[in-house]
Amino acid sequence: MAENKTQPTDASVAGFLEAVEHPVRRADGKTLCAMMELSGYEPVLWGPSIIGFGSYHYRYDSGREGEFLRIGFSPRKANLALYLFGGAEKDDILSRLGKHKRGSGCVYVNKLADVDMGVLEELIRASLAHMDANYPE
Repeated sequence: MAENKTQPTDASVAGFLEAVEHPVRRADGKTLCAMMELSGYEPVLWGPSIIGFGSYHYRYDSGREGEFLRIGFSPRKANLALYLFGGAEKDDILSRLGKHKRGSGCVYVNKLADVDMGVLEELIRASLAHMDANYPE
C-alpha cells in the first residue's frame, strides 16, 4: 500500500509561520501554535503546510494503516483548518465555538476573532482526550 502523502518533516515551524502572507492568518497561526502546545507535544510541520502535535498509528478495516498527527492546524489562504477529532462531545462544544464550518475531519474558521477562545481550548482538550482514549501511546 502507498504511504500517506502527509508526513512529518524537519522543516522549521517558526519559519513556516513567518512566511504566511496574510498578517491576520500569520498572527492566528502563532496563537494556535502556542495554544496547541498545551498538548505537551512539540509542533512539527507535516507536509508543506500542516502543523501537527503528536502522532498516532491507525489501521482501517481495509488493512490500510499509517501515522498521522494527533491534533493540528493549517493556516490556509482562505481559512484556518483545525485538525481536531472527537466523538459526540465534539458536537456540543462546536455548538458554542462561534462562527465556523465543519468538514469530515476538520473545523474551519476564518479568523480566531470569530470564535470563543475558551471554547476552542476546550475543543482542543476534548480532541486530545478522545485521541488518548482511542489511540493510547
